Amino acid sequence: MLKTLRPALIVAALLAVGISPAFTQPARSPFGPQPVPFAWWKNEQFKKELGLTADQSTRIDKIWETTLPELRQEWDELSRLEDKFSKLIQLDADEAALSRQIDRVETARSNASKTRSLMLVQMLKVMTPDQRSRFNALYGRWQQDLLKQPPPAPRTTPQPPRDQNKRPEE
Repeated sequence: MLKTLRPALIVAALLAVGISPAFTQPARSPFGPQPVPFAWWKNEQFKKELGLTADQSTRIDKIWETTLPELRQEWDELSRLEDKFSKLIQLDADEAALSRQIDRVETARSNASKTRSLMLVQMLKVMTPDQRSRFNALYGRWQQDLLKQPPPAPRTTPQPPRDQNKRPEE
């Protein structure tokens, strides 16, 4: 059964992590400085195209709401461990300490990914095989639309205006 879910799982994973502005809301994510995943199971057009029933949408939402606190906690832990790793690098820590911290970071990343993947499998199990197939086709169309969009502008930190009367060394 997992083999039949694999393509849909990959698609759902990409959607859930917010791969495109079309699937995200502009609010801050519980997963760090990335957009909030798009709640596709609540979107009327999406539900119509997939043929999702109100019960299916409710069940998928319950899976999301139940898993969200655990995901937040795991992503917060990952962020904390990544910050500590960055500080170790800045402090020029020895390789053994860096290696131990890398292990901690990767374990936390793996735990968060596993929780997210299991959540997505549970969501996909709510849908029929036909709905999963339509989901893949719908995602394919959206992905093509995404490729047609211009890439986002690079983020820059605004610089304060320079006082024209000061020399650069001041």
